[in-house]
Amino acid sequence: MLVDITQLRQDQPLIRKNVPLALQVLNDISAGMESGELLRENRQLPSEDELSRRFDVSRATVREALSRLEQRGSVIRQHGVGTFAAAQDLILDSGLEQLESIDTLARRIGLETQAGASEIIERQASEQELARLGLSPESEILAVSRQILAGGKPVAYLVDVIPTNYLRAHDLNTVFKGSVLDVFLRRANPVLSHALTDMTVEPVGALIAQKLNLGSTEIILKLESLLFSREGRKIDASLSYFVPGYFRFHMVRRVAPSEIHGPQSD
Repeated sequence: MLVDITQLRQDQPLIRKNVPLALQVLNDISAGMESGELLRENRQLPSEDELSRRFDVSRATVREALSRLEQRGSVIRQHGVGTFAAAQDLILDSGLEQLESIDTLARRIGLETQAGASEIIERQASEQELARLGLSPESEILAVSRQILAGGKPVAYLVDVIPTNYLRAHDLNTVFKGSVLDVFLRRANPVLSHALTDMTVEPVGALIAQKLNLGSTEIILKLESLLFSREGRKIDASLSYFVPGYFRFHMVRRVAPSEIHGPQSD
C-alpha cells in the first residue's frame, strides 16, 4: 500500500475522554517502575495477583497492561519466573535540539537496530505535500516508509517525503540502511541546516497500530519535521512514530536575557 504523508497526519482518532482501564493500570505500573516503588530484587515486578489487588482490578486487566508494556519493550516477561523491568540503558535518549538519526542514537548506547519492512517509491505529490514542501504543481516526490526494529520488535515507523530533485529511488539502492537523514549527511549535497519539529503524544491510528503491532487504544509519540538546507530550501517532510518505552526525548530551554538581567529601567 502506498503511503501518503498527509493521510497519516489525518489518520488519528479523537482523544477519548474515558481512558481504558488497562491503560490506566499500564500508566500506574510505569510510574511505579520509574519511581522504584514496584521494583524488587533484580528489577522484578509483583505478581499479577499482587498487582490485581494493589490496583483493585481483575487479573485479566493486569495481564493486558503487562502485555502492552512488553510490546513497548518496558518489561520482560519470563514464563514461570515473573515480569521484570527492562534495563534503562536500552532507552534511546536524545535532545530535540540535536538533529540525528535513530541509528546514531542507538549506536551511542550500544543498542542494535535493524531496518524492517520498507517501501521506496517515486510518485506525484499530493496537494498537501506540494503545499508543505513549497513545490510547483505536478512535482514528483520520493516517498520512503519503513519500520525500525530493536530485538526483532518494531519500535518506530518513519515516513519521509523528499522532492525528487534532491533524492531518487536509485540513490538508495545500495546505501540505504533506514535513515534518510544519514544519506543526506553522507552525501553533503545539499548541505543541511536545521529542522522544524512538532512533537505530540496522541492515540495511535489504525495504520500505525498495524505497522508497530500496537493495540488500537495505545498512545504513540509522533514527531513531524520539516528539514531545511543551508540555503533555506525544504528538503524533507517527515513523520516519525515512536513506541513509548523505547524513546525519551528532552529539550534544553534557556532563560530569556530579560529574565536573567531583570527588567530594564528607563
